[in-house]
Amino acid sequence: MQVLSVQLLSAWRDTSGIEIIAAALAVVYLVLAIRQRLACWLAAFVSSALYVWVLFGAHLYMESALNAFYAVMAIYGYWQWRRGRGGGALAVSRWPLARHWAGTVGVVALSGISWYFLRRFTPAAWPFMDSMVTWSSVFATFLVARKVYENWHWWLVIDSVSLCLYFTRGLYLTMLLFSLYLVLIAIGMRQWRRTLPAAVYAAG
Repeated sequence: MQVLSVQLLSAWRDTSGIEIIAAALAVVYLVLAIRQRLACWLAAFVSSALYVWVLFGAHLYMESALNAFYAVMAIYGYWQWRRGRGGGALAVSRWPLARHWAGTVGVVALSGISWYFLRRFTPAAWPFMDSMVTWSSVFATFLVARKVYENWHWWLVIDSVSLCLYFTRGLYLTMLLFSLYLVLIAIGMRQWRRTLPAAVYAAG
């Protein structure tokens, strides 16, 4: 524990200003998303754009590309939440289990493909784990943009794995950020579940 504390203190001193700002905005995004505030997507866009640079420098190429995707999805999410359905606010909904299984199969298949190319052509760290986190996050981000409740279950698994991944690459501030994410995810589950329509809540 003492060794880890020393590592964290050293990492904090060496952390770039870009990573600090990106991490802070990532927290702002998640807090606003839990409260279903439209402004969450602005924080998401800036944070993601900054993390493209940070993660590329750490040789986590799929994670870097993922954050470029996040930036684009921030624009899509803003449009979806603002437009809603039928001109009204977009409501929280649930997806049947079959859709999530289909998403899982797609994630595994795409991860296998990207793992092959990363392992063969790049010095990527943890190529298969990096790929799984990336493609799972793509799917989960789409669920957030559509306000699908189960996005929180996906993020619980994704962020747990990401926490370990960032630790191995020495991104200790981001590792602490993902530890905070796990707490906020639990809060998000509870808050979004409260806003589900009664019929949908009962079906879940």
